[in-house]
Amino acid sequence: MDYDPVKEPLGRLFNRHKLLRRLFYLLLNILLLRSWHVRKALRKLASQLPSPASILDAGMGFGQYSWWMARRFAGWKITAADIKSEQVTDCNRFFSASGVAERVHALEADLVTWKSSESYDLILCVDVMEHIEEDRTVFSSFFTMLNSGGYLIISTPSDKGGSDVHSEDDSSFIGEHVRDGYGRDEITEKLTGAGFDSVSVAYTYGTPGSMAWRLSMKYPVMMLSASKLFYIILPFYYLAVMPFVLLLNTADLCMRHEEGTGLLVIARRSR
Repeated sequence: MDYDPVKEPLGRLFNRHKLLRRLFYLLLNILLLRSWHVRKALRKLASQLPSPASILDAGMGFGQYSWWMARRFAGWKITAADIKSEQVTDCNRFFSASGVAERVHALEADLVTWKSSESYDLILCVDVMEHIEEDRTVFSSFFTMLNSGGYLIISTPSDKGGSDVHSEDDSSFIGEHVRDGYGRDEITEKLTGAGFDSVSVAYTYGTPGSMAWRLSMKYPVMMLSASKLFYIILPFYYLAVMPFVLLLNTADLCMRHEEGTGLLVIARRSR
């Protein structure tokens, strides 16, 4: 299933006014379990970064993480990069209208070929690497762009059911993915090969998180793909399932998982 045809109409709807876009960001932060794990990691690393800190949101998408970081950490200057020009235009318009344009700016960039003239203390890369075939090239670029002592945070599907692939006969739930997920050893080897000397890999989306993902993302996306009539039903669906989703997300955030369909990776360039 291609995910973009579902995402793009939602993006256009919530882009009509800055208050609608803020509501959209709030909903994404609540519904997307990966956002819970990423924001926890950012809060944990914040005290280890210099002030002011230079941040790269690599593959910003709708820009919700750049917006959250700009509001949460006043001393951070954020560059948000994305390959889609319309996303860049929409984000810059929103950042300007919201009064944070001095600290966060979006630009169009292909992470495979882009060579930034800036260096960063932290690079955030959420739901991006599963879309890029040339991952070793990107990891090497990230290492080059990081300052000494800088951190890289990656959130991506794992090979333990990521992209809803559980056997050789399954196909990825997201048609735009070029890989179903990373193994822990695989992504560690690729990052150390790029130069990172400290790599921590933890599973996310354990049993409770996988259940929450089905309720909050998989089933709604399937319904919206089937018929646009479900846009009318969707608010009532979420009202019914949200209490369960919140409980499951909280459990997943607090637990240590032996396996999970997602990975949260923190790598450091110490030299």
